[in-house]
Amino acid sequence: MSLWINNQWLAGAGEQFQSLNPYDSSVVWQGKAATTVQVEVAVTTAETAFLTWRNTTLSERLAVIECFAQLVQQHQPQLARTIATETGKPLWESTTEVAAMIAKVALSLQAYHERTGTRQRQQADTTMIVRHRPLGVMAVFGPYNFPAHLPNGHIIPALLAGNTVVFKPSELTPKTAQLMCELWQQAGIPAGVINLVQGGRSTGMALAAAAGVAGVLFTGSAHTGHLLHQQFAGQPQKMLALEMGGNNPLVVGPQYGAIDAAVYTIIQSAFLSAGQRCTCARRLYIAAGKAGDELLARLVTVASQLIVGDPLATPAPFMGPLISNVAADQIIVNQQQLINAGGVALLAATRGQGALVTPAIIDVSAITELMDEEYFGPLLQVSRYHDFTQAVVSANQTRYGLAAGLISTDVQQWHYFIEHIRAGIVNRNRPLTGASGDAPFGGPGASGNLRPSAYYAADYCAYPMASVEGEQLQLPSQLAPGVSLN
Repeated sequence: MSLWINNQWLAGAGEQFQSLNPYDSSVVWQGKAATTVQVEVAVTTAETAFLTWRNTTLSERLAVIECFAQLVQQHQPQLARTIATETGKPLWESTTEVAAMIAKVALSLQAYHERTGTRQRQQADTTMIVRHRPLGVMAVFGPYNFPAHLPNGHIIPALLAGNTVVFKPSELTPKTAQLMCELWQQAGIPAGVINLVQGGRSTGMALAAAAGVAGVLFTGSAHTGHLLHQQFAGQPQKMLALEMGGNNPLVVGPQYGAIDAAVYTIIQSAFLSAGQRCTCARRLYIAAGKAGDELLARLVTVASQLIVGDPLATPAPFMGPLISNVAADQIIVNQQQLINAGGVALLAATRGQGALVTPAIIDVSAITELMDEEYFGPLLQVSRYHDFTQAVVSANQTRYGLAAGLISTDVQQWHYFIEHIRAGIVNRNRPLTGASGDAPFGGPGASGNLRPSAYYAADYCAYPMASVEGEQLQLPSQLAPGVSLN
């Protein structure tokens, strides 16, 4: 049974598909996709459930959500292992993803009160009140790189605000989504408040096109996000929140401090999750000269020694495989394209078992025009620079704007960087992959449509209702010009 609609587990009536373990190609999950008719049923069910769910109290909604979080805690080993086998992320990293799911409840509740709570102001005998109301049925599209945490980051705020949800996970990670919904069912979520539809592109298109959907909350590729934006053209009444990744720069100043600390920060920025995080550093700018030479040499040495292997192995690897053989092959192709364009492989990526790919570090300083692409894997492009201000200019030369970082002990460089860089997440002397859950997550340009998620997810899960109120009707002491009550 692959679909969960109105608290009923159903078989999909669409095409058969499966998810594979990217390390050993074993089948993790198999089932059938939802058809357009089944998607419509899920949306209609969520519309009906919305009429009741929106009128429950916050404490009633929170009780169900907190029960879900407790169940996630109890099933953390099972959920983490499912994520590891389905995505290829090492078990230690999958465990941290589950922990982030649990922490999301308290953060979302705080954001709900801070950003969408009730505001009241008194002026004489008139009261001005701003309240927030839910939108309706929210279609949540989940990505494969964080198949539990990222959709959870949409679902929790949506439910808190009083919305209902139709969840369409990545077709590469259906088992993780199914387990999440099983826990929601155990938590006692009312029928129809959350519905699960599985499938690929056709299922997603049907969900986004459903008339009853009040909003689409999407995390994924820029290509798919732009298609959704085009699909929603002429429908300003529908909420569209897009998070679409980035071609993120990391600039290193000549005064970078302890060399191993700098190297470790770069490794964490570029190669965590095998480079499959939206915030991963794709472009590294290192100052020309002795200090930069030493840093780059040390970086290549450490990166070449990273353990890449079975995500369930002991001792644990730093990196597991990419999500699929297709993704792994693409990184090798991208590497060769950079070399053909004049890049130098300081550390060449190689294929291993399944979708394993070792880290790649390519010096692209000689390439005059770099492709503005998000290479979604362990592929780091290095450019050497002679002028810091020019490095910042180069860092900004991307249509994206999600994340950027500076490694430097020079506070004046930081002041310049923070004033001139164009990105939504900007870190200093910390990994780019260290985004905070109690801050907004998003950026300008092709990285989204200026609807940041994480702490700001509350903003796109409710709309403000402004009221001017008085206990009694009033007649002003002076009537408006042209009005007579005689």
